[in-house]
Amino acid sequence: MTALVAAAIAATTAAAAPGDAVDTLHQAARQTKPTVVLVHGAWADTLSWNGEINLLRRAGYPVRAIGNPLQDLTTDAQTVHDFLKSIKGPIVLAGHSYGGSVITNAAQGVSNVKALVYVDAAAPAVGETTAQLSGPTSVLTKGSPADLYDSVPYPNAPSNASALYLKEQIFVTKFANSVPHDQAVNLWATQRAATTVAFNTPSKYAAWKKIPSWYFISSGDQIITPASEQKMAHRAGSKVTLYKGGSHLTLVSDPAAVTKVIQSAASSVS
Repeated sequence: MTALVAAAIAATTAAAAPGDAVDTLHQAARQTKPTVVLVHGAWADTLSWNGEINLLRRAGYPVRAIGNPLQDLTTDAQTVHDFLKSIKGPIVLAGHSYGGSVITNAAQGVSNVKALVYVDAAAPAVGETTAQLSGPTSVLTKGSPADLYDSVPYPNAPSNASALYLKEQIFVTKFANSVPHDQAVNLWATQRAATTVAFNTPSKYAAWKKIPSWYFISSGDQIITPASEQKMAHRAGSKVTLYKGGSHLTLVSDPAAVTKVIQSAASSVS
C-alpha cells in the first residue's frame, strides 16, 4: 500500500504544478493517518478542543469535534455512534470529562475505532453512572447542589430532572482553575448545561474492554479526582500519563500536553 501511494504521488507530482504537488503530498499524508474524533464534556462545547484541533491538524491528522447533546448518556452516545459510522478508515476517539462516558458507549460496535483516549474523564463499567465516578473528594461530591449549580427546567424533561449550570465561583476556581481568569469567566458565561439524567444514566457498554486506551490525568483535577481516574485507568489497562498540576480543563490550558497523548494513541494505529 505504501509503494502504491508513493507511486501515485510521484506520477501526480511529475504532471502537476509545484503548488499542486505540495497539496497532493499533504493529502496523501493525511490519508495515512487515522481520523481523530473529539467529544467534549459537561459545561463545555466543541471549542474546548480548539488547541488540540490546531496542533493535530498541523501534524497532518484529519480531526472532527462533535457536539455532545449532554442530555442522556444513552442518546448522547447514540448521537456520537451514528457520527462515527459515517467516517471511513481508522478512528482515534477521545473524550473529556462526561465525554469519556459517551465514548465508552459510542465506540461499541464501531469496528474502525482503534484507540480510546480519556482526558480527565470518566470511563464507566457497565451499570455505572458518571455521577458515581467523580470520587469521594471531588468538589461535585462534597458540595451541595445548591452551592454547585444553577438548576433550571427544560422542555420534555423526565420527572424531577433538571438542567445544571455550574455557578461562576465553582467554575472559575474549581473547574477551570488552570485557565487564565478572564478566559475562565468567558468559558463560564458560555457553558452549556448538562442534565441530571446525563449524569445518572447507567452505562450500557464498556468499550475499553476490547479497544486499547490511553488516559491523561491532571493531578490538579478537582472535578473527577486523580485517584478515581487512576482506578478506572487501571481496570481498563490504559496507558497512563500523569500531568502535574492543571485542572479539569487542562485540555484548554495546556493543549500541547493533551495532544501528545492523543498522538501517542494515533501512532499505535496502523
